Amino acid sequence: MIDTVAVPAQETLFDEIKRYVRFSEQDERWLAALRAHAEPHFPRIADEFYDRIREHEGAHDVFTGEEQVERLKRSLVRWMTRICTGPYDGAYFDESAKIGRIHVRVGLPQRYMFTAMTLIRLAFDEIAESALGAEVNPVRAAVSKVLDLELAIMLETYRDDFLARAQRAERLDREEVGRTLARTEHRYKSAVELARVLVVGLDAQAIVRLFNREAERITGLGREDILGMPFADALLPEEIRADHGALVEDVAAGRRASVDLLESIVRTRAGKIREVRWQLAYAPSAADDEVVLFAIGQDTTDENALAARVRQSEKLAAVGTLAAGLAHEIRNPLNGAQLHVTFLERGLARAGLKDPDTQEAIHVVRDEIRRLSALVSEFLDFARPQPLYLRPTPVVPLCERAARVAASSDGAGAQAVVKVDLPSTDVVLDLDPAKIEQVLLNLLRNAIEAADAAGGGTVTLRARRQPRHAVLEVEDDGPGIASPDAPIFDPFFSTKPNGTGLGLAIAHRIVTDHEGTIEFQSRPGKTLFRVTLPLRRSG
Repeated sequence: MIDTVAVPAQETLFDEIKRYVRFSEQDERWLAALRAHAEPHFPRIADEFYDRIREHEGAHDVFTGEEQVERLKRSLVRWMTRICTGPYDGAYFDESAKIGRIHVRVGLPQRYMFTAMTLIRLAFDEIAESALGAEVNPVRAAVSKVLDLELAIMLETYRDDFLARAQRAERLDREEVGRTLARTEHRYKSAVELARVLVVGLDAQAIVRLFNREAERITGLGREDILGMPFADALLPEEIRADHGALVEDVAAGRRASVDLLESIVRTRAGKIREVRWQLAYAPSAADDEVVLFAIGQDTTDENALAARVRQSEKLAAVGTLAAGLAHEIRNPLNGAQLHVTFLERGLARAGLKDPDTQEAIHVVRDEIRRLSALVSEFLDFARPQPLYLRPTPVVPLCERAARVAASSDGAGAQAVVKVDLPSTDVVLDLDPAKIEQVLLNLLRNAIEAADAAGGGTVTLRARRQPRHAVLEVEDDGPGIASPDAPIFDPFFSTKPNGTGLGLAIAHRIVTDHEGTIEFQSRPGKTLFRVTLPLRRSG
């Protein structure tokens, strides 16, 4: 007689998957036993997981910023808790499917799900081996089963997304599909796909009908995502949608002439902003009654950033030359004045004149001369920068030292708390450690002063690895900078009553000499300075 397994008539997909991998109640108990040992390690595993993700452009590109990464870390900790505790029912299936749909929506490639499960599996195996002894093998088996369940559920969401797209295509009328393919073939013969510019074809209602390969690359959006969508809703950020969107609609409808130059921005799939210079060419044709407007765009984001850096460098060089001349001319009279104050003080002493007011006046003059001398020295530091001494430098200890020095040198009156947020795996950069520490100290001290001015707060020094760069951030919760367009990196511009306005200019020069960038974002309650340095991999 052949043994048979009874299958319920209304068995759910989740039940079927569990039955296929032989996931049992005993597996649930093994996972619960693992949780008691593994749960303290969940935050560390999440940190290591996202540090690894940052090294890969395909996965890193879906991130919109550190706040999103921190939310994802918390979600990963909750997910690890859930796979160890269950209950493994319909609600569990729905939650895993929801995670899969999020992956589809943000455009995360499927391959990263498999590698993610491998990282989690290895981490759990290591914990089980060290903590559970003789029970390690059944626990490992239970972990493998539950992670296979997760993969199966998430892959179902990718399959459902593919089927939805296929069903959408099937709903198109066959004759219309034929005409569309013929028109598309003609357009492609014009090398639209090979052009290194964004080419977006719109109909009279400004609906997207053509979207070339470069447009896909720049925006991260596929044709299946964009075709049939209004141009403004699909590509333009909300703050310019009314203005620039209305202009595009007017040109598409023939109410306005073609536009040769429109400086605008587009929103990518990951939520980032790219600067684009558009040409709007109205070109209706009897052979193609669908596309009447070609929006031809050039991504100018990097070009504009480079031009801004060049302008800033030229400005700093010109001011540096002036500062060097002034410092030289001022230093000699200052030295003479200092010497004569000393002669004056000695002469008064020999004459027996000890008038308190006179003595106080001499002290004031000496202190002011010293202050001016220090200012001249700072001018010279700015005007004659020293060459870089590059060497492989670990970022984590450099940041820890800068944070300690900034916190201790600010004095007992400081109310701000200095914190560090550093990666679990160190990043080694070719840089001049003394000069980069000078940049960090300048940013940290500015942040501490800003937080203290608001009655105290938190200053955070953060380091992060990206695929091709390392990012160092200094954030404070002070009052913020009054204007986001303030020229704070210009020499002699300062928001402090007694500031020289040279600290950030020197920091900008040091970062630029390292082929990096420095920028800031500010609003009431938050100011963030971001230093981006390239990763150089020696042969």
